[in-house]
Amino acid sequence: MKAAFYSATGHARDVLRIGEFPDPIAAQGEVLVQMAVSGINPSDVKTRQGKTARPFEGSARIPHNDGAGTIIAVGPDVDTTRIGQRVWVHNTNVTGVLGTAAELVAVPQNDAAILPDNISFDEAACFGVPLLTACHGVTIGGPVEGKWVYISGGAGAVGNYAIQLAKALGASVITSVSSDAKAEAAREAGADFALNYRTENLVDRVAEITGGRGVDHYVEVNLTANAETLHDLLATGATVAIYGSDSPMATLDAGKLRVKLIGLHFYNVYALPAEILAASKAALLPILETGFIRTRIAERFTLDEIVAAHEAVESGKLIGNAIIRIR
Repeated sequence: MKAAFYSATGHARDVLRIGEFPDPIAAQGEVLVQMAVSGINPSDVKTRQGKTARPFEGSARIPHNDGAGTIIAVGPDVDTTRIGQRVWVHNTNVTGVLGTAAELVAVPQNDAAILPDNISFDEAACFGVPLLTACHGVTIGGPVEGKWVYISGGAGAVGNYAIQLAKALGASVITSVSSDAKAEAAREAGADFALNYRTENLVDRVAEITGGRGVDHYVEVNLTANAETLHDLLATGATVAIYGSDSPMATLDAGKLRVKLIGLHFYNVYALPAEILAASKAALLPILETGFIRTRIAERFTLDEIVAAHEAVESGKLIGNAIIRIR
């Protein structure tokens, strides 16, 4: 099969290559997926750069965790009725080295989620890590119906999905962004208020919007950047879901958080137990079937253009997802 790969970490132009690999075979508990589209996440770029804690294993790694395609074969203990199913896959590169930037990928059957017919492969390739991160982040504090939910970074892939999910579950949503263009993207996703943190005082605006009460639930993309003002945005008894931080160290005002009875939840989608991921996918399916979730695709590339694709994601300038069409 044709695939992209790298044999050492570093700059995209220096390490990414295209080559031929043996076709994978679906082992026990696995399905073989013919990839249509591969999705690129910032974490995929960081892994290729060598900026994550994941060690480089083997002689070559095929990048990317997420994608979409069709099951063409199954392992010996998997129901054969799964052959022909359209699916979206996730976390394929977490425990091994064979990701979705390839014509074929073998994954555990539970990591291949049924894709409703109303959703394209282009859209579904973007689900994986961002959608599951958003789902857990929005729901980890309990039901959000009738509550104020604050989404940090509403123009990013996770933030954009989180806005849509929170709205689908009945919440009112405030989000923060870094530009007017990103504010427009967040409002298109359903945000009730999109605040530009470069030009607006977030603490004052959230107080104004919520009548001085603060938000009930907060989903955080970068704790390091926002730790100083976090407690000022929260209502008493609020919950906070933290899935990202530019630095491993962040300073929080424990006294103020304790007085407000704040519940902090740290999580990493790559480390979530299988049963939690299964519950998230089950909860997402009826929402996906309604067509409520929309995916903003910023750029499309071919497999041969993977270097340009990685550089586009790495630039941080995309408003939406980058995908690679395999076929």
